[in-house]
Amino acid sequence: MDYDFKVKTAAERAKVEDLFNYEGCKVGRGTYGHVYKAKSKSNAENDKKEYALKQIEGTGISMSACREIALLRELKHPNVIILQKVFLSHTDRKVWLLFDYAEHDLWHIIKFHRSAKANKKPVHSLRNMVKSLIFQILDGIHYLHANWVLHRDLKPANILVMGEGPERGRVKIADMGFARLFNSPLKPLADLDPVVVTFWYRAPELLLGARHYSKAIDIWAIGCIFAELLTSEPIFHCRQEDIKTSNPYHHDQLDRIFNVMGFPQEKDWEDIRKMPEHPTLMKDFKRSTYGNCNLMKYMEKHKVKSDSKAFSMLQKLLTMDPTKRMTSEMALKDPYFEDPPPNQDVFEGYPIPYPKREFISDDDNEDKSENKNQTNTNQSDQPPQKRVRVMPPVTTSNSNNMVSGDYQVRKACYLSILYIS
Repeated sequence: MDYDFKVKTAAERAKVEDLFNYEGCKVGRGTYGHVYKAKSKSNAENDKKEYALKQIEGTGISMSACREIALLRELKHPNVIILQKVFLSHTDRKVWLLFDYAEHDLWHIIKFHRSAKANKKPVHSLRNMVKSLIFQILDGIHYLHANWVLHRDLKPANILVMGEGPERGRVKIADMGFARLFNSPLKPLADLDPVVVTFWYRAPELLLGARHYSKAIDIWAIGCIFAELLTSEPIFHCRQEDIKTSNPYHHDQLDRIFNVMGFPQEKDWEDIRKMPEHPTLMKDFKRSTYGNCNLMKYMEKHKVKSDSKAFSMLQKLLTMDPTKRMTSEMALKDPYFEDPPPNQDVFEGYPIPYPKREFISDDDNEDKSENKNQTNTNQSDQPPQKRVRVMPPVTTSNSNNMVSGDYQVRKACYLSILYIS
């Protein structure tokens, strides 16, 4: 490359620090990187809105960042977070992603209600807020599934809710770093990513080592989120840490699921005998231990009636057999969403009772204060922040080592870099 041209383009390339004010405005951190609340330095009146700047951890572009960038550049839906721009800093080899700023997320909203309930503090509960939230989540996931995309990491922290502004109360599905195309895989997805989904929201077929899994894993996670919205508690809360291994089998997590749902009957889930971890399951568990356990008893303890439309849909979302689990399309037509229909603004025009995000320092961990007391409580505020990738992303050129679509992901991502200004 001509040296003068290189210098010229470097000088003309837009830099994050020149365009946005974000210093001291960190609102989140994790293994993925750091998120800042940013405002444009432009004096243009139509560009006074707030943005979220996500700085990818590490240097260069990881496969996870590649996938997230390539997918988000193609996806456009009101309930899926929209990638506004990508910045690549050549000096420190950092990648920045620019999104619209969402003031709230489901993890903070559920935590607010849980804390209020524990302190017996009255909170004005909006009648149809849960219905509106879950409808918009399903609408966004239906769009992803219709376009052959699995999210694979749905949990409350990844469901954003817009604050005051033109999209007030709009749900946005975020964090596409673990999403994958699944239209025609050349290898089982489990071969590339043996452990997916944060484990409180991990479907039973994943815990039993399924090598071929489908969009039903996202539906199970939505069922977990739905139950958590109805009760303010994670339905399959497991005290033990996620096991950092390539083996997805997790004894304590399965035990928690069976304590709520009961032990799966072979007549209800015929293919359970084909699960790779079925022999281990039968060795570790006794069916009789969970004879009195079922979802109806659990939800009635939390004052959700078994004859309600909400419970009926929850049962269909949390069906053990993935082939019988309802799809997002079926869920959107469920009687639960009739009379009254869900509202586009989940806050229904009322004042938003939830606090805004707090800024954190570089030395702070966003969840340090909550996690400090986890071992002394019956409930934990949040599961481990990040699912574990124990197998490195494929880097060989052998097409047999790639899921169909990954080549397009890489190509699109590298082409994107060429157009980053």
